[in-house]
Amino acid sequence: MSESARFESGNISISAENMLPIIKKWLYSEKDIFIRELVSNCSDAISKHARLVSMAEAPYDDAPYRITVRVDPNAGTLSFDDNGIGMTADEVRKYINQVAFSGAKEFMEKYKDSEEESQIIGHFGLGFYSAFMCAKRVTIDTLSWQEGAEAVQWSSEGGSEYTLSESTRETRGTCVTIELDDESHEYTDRWAVREVLMKYFRFLPTPIYLEDASQELTTEEHPLNEVAPLWEKNPSDCTEEEYREFYHQVFMDTADPLFWVHLNIDYPFRLKGILYFPKLKNEFESAEGQVKLYCSRVFVADNIREVIPEYLLLLKGCIDCPDLPLNVSRSFLQNDGTVTRLSSHITRKVADRLLGLFKTDREHYNEYWDDINPFIKYACLRDEKFYDRVKPALIFKLLDGSYQTVDEYLTVPECDCGCEHENGECTCGHDHEHCDCGHDHENCECGHHHHDEPRKVVYYATDVNAQAQYISMFRANGIEAVLLQHVLDNHFITLLEHHNPGVKFRRIDSDLSELEKPDETAADAAVEALFSGFAVKAVRTARLAEGGAPAVLVLSEENRRMQEMARMFGGMDEVARMFPEERALVINRAHPLYEKLSALSAQNDDRAALLAAQIYDLARLAQEPFAADDMTAFLERSAKIMELL
Repeated sequence: MSESARFESGNISISAENMLPIIKKWLYSEKDIFIRELVSNCSDAISKHARLVSMAEAPYDDAPYRITVRVDPNAGTLSFDDNGIGMTADEVRKYINQVAFSGAKEFMEKYKDSEEESQIIGHFGLGFYSAFMCAKRVTIDTLSWQEGAEAVQWSSEGGSEYTLSESTRETRGTCVTIELDDESHEYTDRWAVREVLMKYFRFLPTPIYLEDASQELTTEEHPLNEVAPLWEKNPSDCTEEEYREFYHQVFMDTADPLFWVHLNIDYPFRLKGILYFPKLKNEFESAEGQVKLYCSRVFVADNIREVIPEYLLLLKGCIDCPDLPLNVSRSFLQNDGTVTRLSSHITRKVADRLLGLFKTDREHYNEYWDDINPFIKYACLRDEKFYDRVKPALIFKLLDGSYQTVDEYLTVPECDCGCEHENGECTCGHDHEHCDCGHDHENCECGHHHHDEPRKVVYYATDVNAQAQYISMFRANGIEAVLLQHVLDNHFITLLEHHNPGVKFRRIDSDLSELEKPDETAADAAVEALFSGFAVKAVRTARLAEGGAPAVLVLSEENRRMQEMARMFGGMDEVARMFPEERALVINRAHPLYEKLSALSAQNDDRAALLAAQIYDLARLAQEPFAADDMTAFLERSAKIMELL
């Protein structure tokens, strides 16, 4: 018979000399990939047999499908056994002896017109030869499902020679046994192999059992893997508790996720998965997401930027796409149209989930904002289309803890004096164009802010503790400001300024114009002179509104932004030269200490300089921590001032 395998030897058909050593050394970047390939081949063989049974081309038996991985520390071997389709001698010659010939590809061509899809995940050519990455010898014992087939054994030591002979195998399927080389004996350790199996096959649909030949109890009672991952269920059939439990199990995170996106797509490509929005513990954790990519439930890699946009990698989740091959180069992914559409579709689904939550559950969306805004802002910065899609759901958190959308905040169609408005008029009877104090809308001095045009300046705070004094002054005078406390906000406000021409963002310590009151009295030049020796670009006096400090430091918004960006990306020395830190000291003429300082200065009292230095340090302390020497001087001066009381 042509299929008999009494005994033969020969050369493996390869297209280049010494191909196997190259495969062994360079084909895969991670050594444990060979386990993924061989178990995938087991699953492939089982899928083929199940398909033939469903089409009544192969007889059905009651034996449940299973994959058995066996470690034998004494023999130094690792084996992979399945009860799938098996092979005849001719099939071994065809699929094993011809490197890179894909039996899976031929199988799919034969059954491509069937109603069900084949779900084949292996490519039995090069994938099988990954076994030689760790092997001194590889042996295959296989028995085909076909009636009358004889079991055959194939063996090779990794060169181009092989032997083919009869096998003692009595059950349908294939067993690949690897005699491990001296550098790979860690794969005879049960727990090391278990870890690899859980990494790649936690969700494989075929049960995987692990055996240890050195143990009395050789087979684990239950399969290692979960054969029905949550993403395979219809989203409408999943409970919130199931989503949370799946998250905890996969990502080992004790905190609950905020919410999630369940992907279930059949056209124009097959895609299933769940993406979670995690609760961040700190600012830096936002860069440590994890999106696991699977191919027909076989793990491929974490955080594949060609498939999952970089900014989505701040999330955590599992994506399963059977249309992607297990082994594929990044250059292929970068140039593949399906991958591009896949990436765009995932992005759109995430954006739609955010918009849906914003529209249907605004209260919870506001609660989540502190945790999800770094992701949303980063995505907007990286993807203009994402920004356009989620723009209605971009919100600001205000100083009082309330929330407004960016559009709501930038365009305020009514005054905020507290009156209700109907058809453009206050219900109190006063015209909307004028407040009830009688002043013109454009020059109102009542302290309220009136807007029937887009807001021109947006004040913001970045640190509620360091900027507490400025926040106090803004609140005392009813001036609105938003909280922008993430490291990304420096870039995000630049994006908002770009999309909203005419709107400028000013940190509350960079612009005090709305806190300054008209004052026709002349400034005291002698008082200003007391501060001339301090490290500031300019000194001026102004009458600040209620709650003002004796003096405040004002920073240049543009220069500060440039310096903050330089600190993030490097090049600080050059930026510092081009955009030096420019601070102006504003002395508050409305504060009682100004009158005290003016009187002491007029008397040439030495205490004037002492008081001026203290006022300057108070302004500094409201903006930055002191170095040790500065703090010592400040405390000593404070003691002297108290002694004078």
